[in-house]
Amino acid sequence: MNNVLVIVYSYTGTSRKVAELLCCQQSWPLAEVTDARPRRGTLGNWRCMLDSLLRRRPAFRYDGPPPSDFDAVVLVSPIWMLQLAGPMRSFVASQRDRLPEVAVLSVMGGQGGPNAAAEIATVLGRAPILSSAVTMREVQDGSCALRLQAFGTAVGIAEGSQVVERPVTLSPQSI
Repeated sequence: MNNVLVIVYSYTGTSRKVAELLCCQQSWPLAEVTDARPRRGTLGNWRCMLDSLLRRRPAFRYDGPPPSDFDAVVLVSPIWMLQLAGPMRSFVASQRDRLPEVAVLSVMGGQGGPNAAAEIATVLGRAPILSSAVTMREVQDGSCALRLQAFGTAVGIAEGSQVVERPVTLSPQSI
């Protein structure tokens, strides 16, 4: 499955590392969602928290090909206060009708991955074909590499299947 686009939003660079590794493993192209208004310092951190608590949809920029040109997209985003990061929330809402099959990969401190997948499902009106999460610690120590490989393989299988059972969740304990 090579007709998959990875779309990442990364505030600290950790989600970007995950997306780059996944793209490298699967030979998939990478696109990026960025903040229209940069988040810096303490004020930027407060904006992250408020975006999550209030489920705000901040302005964003998208740099990449049209998602509709692909059979599937993998959305890679951090978890903020157990919620999907605001800029990715904005992107999904604005591109809702242009997104093909969607898989969700969350980067979290310890919890919240299923919340992001559920929120994306609500916004899209359909469940992701696959969802999983990795912790920041796993990214930092490199132990997420094999799970990312398995996730990439599973996206290819899930995207091509006609199975109705969705969403499938790979938990950190299952692999």
